[in-house]
Amino acid sequence: MTKHVNCSGETREHLLSTGETLILRLGFTGMGLSELLATAGVPKGSFYHYFRSKEAFGEAMLQRYFEHYNAEMLALFNDKTANSRQQLLSYFSQAINHHSLSECHNACLAVKLSAEVSDLSEPMRHALEAGTSRVINQLQEAIQRGIDEGSLTTDMTPAVAAETLYALWLGASLRAKIRHSVEPLTRALKSIELLIRPAQP
Repeated sequence: MTKHVNCSGETREHLLSTGETLILRLGFTGMGLSELLATAGVPKGSFYHYFRSKEAFGEAMLQRYFEHYNAEMLALFNDKTANSRQQLLSYFSQAINHHSLSECHNACLAVKLSAEVSDLSEPMRHALEAGTSRVINQLQEAIQRGIDEGSLTTDMTPAVAAETLYALWLGASLRAKIRHSVEPLTRALKSIELLIRPAQP
């Protein structure tokens, strides 16, 4: 049933949340503006009150997505009951669980849109670049903490290791999407365990 909302401070968030759900299923170009408005129960005039175009909507949606994503990463990496290596492996393990729950195809907005919009929209490409760079920076900081505390070691610098881990995971996520299987992700996690191996006492 279509949910109707009033044009209020909550309308923008409701549009972004509804759009994310639709785009994870249909893609950015596959989601028509009329479908978004009908699903959200929001009139066209209200949409243009918050967003000057569908492209501006997509940019804001990616920014919102990465804000939430980074907040979740911070919560995980601030867990004092686990060392940094355990936190990193937990981060990737949780991603596998999330991928499984999404039936192996609607797990991550960054994976869903990276190839689709990078050549379509510069503002959205910049939003993806800024968001993924923040993710990689958090991975880098966690790797550095692990080295400093003695929970892990790596043959790479933390910066290179973080970029490598993210690239490996992004590729495995695309492969998992193609195969509708988490197997590429579980194999990638085994490689990650070797890349950030436990430090020798």
